[in-house]
Amino acid sequence: MKRMHVNLSVTDLDASIKFYNSLFASEPAVIKNDYAKWMLDDPRINFAITTRGEQKGIDHLGIQVENDDELDEVYGRLQGANAPLIEEGATTCCYAESEKTWVFDPEGIAWETFLTRGASPVYGNDLVKHGKTDSACCTPTQSPTKSDSGCC
Repeated sequence: MKRMHVNLSVTDLDASIKFYNSLFASEPAVIKNDYAKWMLDDPRINFAITTRGEQKGIDHLGIQVENDDELDEVYGRLQGANAPLIEEGATTCCYAESEKTWVFDPEGIAWETFLTRGASPVYGNDLVKHGKTDSACCTPTQSPTKSDSGCC
């Protein structure tokens, strides 16, 4: 079963944790000095906050899958969306080891599809090497264009 993913960049992690604890009636599954994540079943969402983003607010959205078959299914959907894909592959990001691919919607919002393979003791610092990529959680900060080389 797939899970919606939302990643927000926040100014005050402690105040945001307190707010979202109340909103979700739940404590985070992961808390670090710059990051917190709730794995909720109602609603089914992976909701993360971090102080690492350049601009505060929505950093990116995504679809988290539970196995390789679901990853292949969602990847196929991304290919059918007729938008340039950024295939990041295996990476360490947001204190997790993952396999991921990125795409930008027509408004330029970054979407990732990913399969988490395990936890990591470090946040991760390998960024997608396509265009300028300095945002939180390894997110590309600009939408690629179809003329960019190395994208598809």
